[in-house]
Order: sequence, then C-alpha cells, then structure tokens
Amino acid sequence: MSETATIGRRSAAAPRGEAITINGVSKQFGSIVGVDRVDLQVEAGEFLSLLGPSGSGKTTLLMMLAGFETPSSGSIALGGRDLTRVPANKRGIGMVFQRYALFPHMSVEQNVAFPLKMRGMSRAEAEPLVEQSLARVRLEGYGGRMPGQLSGGQQQRVAVARALVFQPPVLLMDEPLGALDKNLREELQIEIKTLHASLGVTIIYVTHDQEEALTMSDRIAVMDKGRIQQLGSPIALYHEPESGFVAGFIGKMNFICGMVTGVDDGRIDIDVSGQRVSVERSQLGGRHELVPGKAVRIAARPESIALAQASDDAIQVEVETSIFLGSHRTLVARTADGTQLHVQLPSARQDAGVEPRGVAFLRLEPGALRVFGAEG
Repeated sequence: MSETATIGRRSAAAPRGEAITINGVSKQFGSIVGVDRVDLQVEAGEFLSLLGPSGSGKTTLLMMLAGFETPSSGSIALGGRDLTRVPANKRGIGMVFQRYALFPHMSVEQNVAFPLKMRGMSRAEAEPLVEQSLARVRLEGYGGRMPGQLSGGQQQRVAVARALVFQPPVLLMDEPLGALDKNLREELQIEIKTLHASLGVTIIYVTHDQEEALTMSDRIAVMDKGRIQQLGSPIALYHEPESGFVAGFIGKMNFICGMVTGVDDGRIDIDVSGQRVSVERSQLGGRHELVPGKAVRIAARPESIALAQASDDAIQVEVETSIFLGSHRTLVARTADGTQLHVQLPSARQDAGVEPRGVAFLRLEPGALRVFGAEG
C-alpha cells in the first residue's frame, strides 16, 4: 500500500506516537563537541523537553533527530526502525520552528497542504485532512488567508497544523514560542499541551525557558556541555536536583554556604549562617563524602525560607528591597557574608517590620533543602 493511500485512510482520530531510542549519539564540529555520547529513551506518546542554556547541545540533538544533522557516532531509532542515516524527508517526522517557516506567497490552506502535496496526495484527498488539521489548532475558516494577514500566534498555529497534517508519530519543536509575547506564549503552552493529550503523538520540545519546560513536559532532559545532566519529571527535577547546575537552572534557587557539624547513619547536621539545620542523607545531591568540618552549599527555594523572630538559631540578614508580584512578594536580603537571598512571601502579608536597609531574621525549612559539596 502506498504512503499516500495509508495517510488518506487514517481516521480523524488522533495519530499515536512511537518510541525514540538514542544510543551513544555524539556530534562534533571540527574540534568542538556539540553533543557528547547521549543515551535517551523517549516513550511512545511522551512529551519530553530538552532544556538547557545556549550552546548546551539541545538544538543539535533535535536536528539529528530530524535528519538535518548526521551524528558523528551513535544511532537513532524510531519505533525500532534505524533512522541514523535516513534523509530528513524520509523520516515521517513533523517539525515546528521558532520562526514558523511559512511560505508567504501561499495561503494558509496551501501551506498546511504542502507536506501532503510533496507525498503525492491529490487536492481532493488532501482537503479533508487540511480542514481537520486546522480545526485541531482552532483555525477553522482561515484557509483562504495569507500568512501576512495573521498574528504571530495564528502563524504558529498554522505551522503546528502543517506539521501534524500528515499525522506523524513524532513532532519535534524547536523553541516554537520564543518569538511570542508572554501572555500569548503562556496561552499556546496550554494549547500545545492539550493538543498533545488528545493526539498521543510523541513530542520532543527544545526550550531554554525552564518555566515553559515545567509547565508542558512529562519529563525534562536538562542539558549542559553536550550531555544530559539529569532526566526526570518536572516535580523530581524541581525538588530533587542531582547537581548544583540543575538546582540553579530549574526554578529560582538560593545557594548558601554551610559547614557540617555532625554526621550519623541517617542525618547530617549543618550550620548555615547561624541556623542549625538537620537534613536526611536523601537530601544530598551528587556523591559527596561529608564529615564534620566540611564546607557545603545549601540550596533553598525562595518558598522554603520564612521570616523568623530574632534568635541564636536564625539567619540575620539586611533587607535590600521588597518586590510585589501579585500572588506573592519577593523579599531580597543579604547575609553577613554577602550572600543574596530571595524569599517568597504571601502578598497579603503586611510584614510592617521589614524595611529596606533594616535587619530581619530568616529560617530555612530543613525538609525542603538540597545539599551539595562546596566544590560543586
């Protein structure tokens, strides 16, 4: 049966995703290593984000999955089929770019139909699939418009519709919302997540925006220096980062110097700028041999720090400023050794005694902390 006939006979029900297996994939550009021996298993129907700073290797890895770059070593398989040397136009994978890549001289309908035309499908066969794809992204009735007549958000919806029209098992998205304003970006995040839930297609999504990754993903692969530093659910990455890099990259994080004062079988006692805290060994990030007198770094989320009364067991700080952010207020303060801390407080609280350049006292929530070696 031809590919055209197969596409034409698929039902209007959602396309289902396929699993992706990446084994030992590396990519070198001369002496520069872009991706370094990455192993990754993406489950069928999963929404996985590749998250990292610029130059971390996330886009290079995505381009190898798409077929626009060839691995220097390693293999890539889709549903058990080896794609490592298969050309991009033979992989059957949908792709959405940040800049939409719509043809300005073609109507919306023609843009969405283009992948079907390239597969030899007649206009009569393509028409219902185009209508169905536009309906999925809530653009019914827009088929006759030109891209220049659409807003940025509408153009991105057209790009998604075009990528989905031939019902691919995998959709790759390279920072697709980066050019949009904050409100529209947040709106489309929810729409893409809802579309994923209804279609069941496997999505690999590249972003440098950690809030976007936390909002949309089933799992996140945090990348740096061409390697996956940690792979896990948004909740696991947020609450249980395995390294200082991941802790600092996912969400807001405070890092405070501490000193180990005692160690037993299950717990570690630490002095943190005047507060004595006791943490479980499970709160250690990475592999560190901790003994009394060893310096450590304590990672504390802004919401795990609270105002306290003056005492010998609290952290004394100088308040720098208080920032109102609607649902909460951020208190910016500095410890005696110069460490800046961000503290998240409910916005309804008055905290009349907290004034800029005034003294305040803080307490860490021991159960919400992560502990890393000072060298990390």
